[in-house]
Amino acid sequence: MPPVTEEAPLLAWLLGALAPLNRTRVKQLLKFGSVSVNGLPTTKHDHPLKPGDRVEVTRGGAAPDRTLELAKIVILFEDDALIAIDKPAGLLTVATETERTDTAFARLLTHLATRNRGRPFVVHRLDRDTSGVLLFARTAEARDALQSQWDAVTKTYLAVVEGRPRQAEGEIDNVLVEGDDYRVRIARDGDANAKRAISRYRVLKTKERFSLIEVELITGRKHQIRVHMNGLACPIIGDPIYGKAANPAKRLGLHAARLSLPHPITGERVELESPLPYALKRICE
Repeated sequence: MPPVTEEAPLLAWLLGALAPLNRTRVKQLLKFGSVSVNGLPTTKHDHPLKPGDRVEVTRGGAAPDRTLELAKIVILFEDDALIAIDKPAGLLTVATETERTDTAFARLLTHLATRNRGRPFVVHRLDRDTSGVLLFARTAEARDALQSQWDAVTKTYLAVVEGRPRQAEGEIDNVLVEGDDYRVRIARDGDANAKRAISRYRVLKTKERFSLIEVELITGRKHQIRVHMNGLACPIIGDPIYGKAANPAKRLGLHAARLSLPHPITGERVELESPLPYALKRICE
């Protein structure tokens, strides 16, 4: 590939460098993890390039990796210790009693096994209806290292909610407990198994009756963001348990946008990002 000589968004640069490939084909190369910048795979169309950056495309005139395409997996990052995917809404992280086969773990396992690249190890989970960055380890040692320092990981979500909080930003600090009906509630004095839950939030934008809110998890309790947003009288759209009937995106309005973590081998900070899906983005723009 030619060297990068001036600042430009990645997609725009690729359209020039890969001519005569059309825009759709170039976007496919990005989508299926065929493009890397300075040795790191990226799927972001607007990834900023700077003079001196190295862009590599693995294509050889062939179609994108069919195991990724068939599994409907987008890989955000991969090295010898980590692999992160962009999980779609509606897909479980791991098997449950009601769904044992089609999970993010199973899809990634098939992809890696087909290419003789080992197996993934579960580091954390996202709820079925939450989309975004989902991190796996490539080895048991990396998994154990990540889980032992999970408190050092910055976890940032984007939530589309009804209404707008009275304060544009703030911190929610209360105690949550899960009931026998599996629903999480703000605990009362004396509730057994209650756990402290802390979220920091700020309103990014508001359009008509909906707002886009950035939430940083300080603790990671079950359904924490959903309960906390409902406690602000701003329930997340598409939430049948803690929200209201509004469901303009036909899905839960919660997206795991960023993970920032120390690499389990090198200790260097790794930044993983997933863009807000269009179904949610369009509601607040």
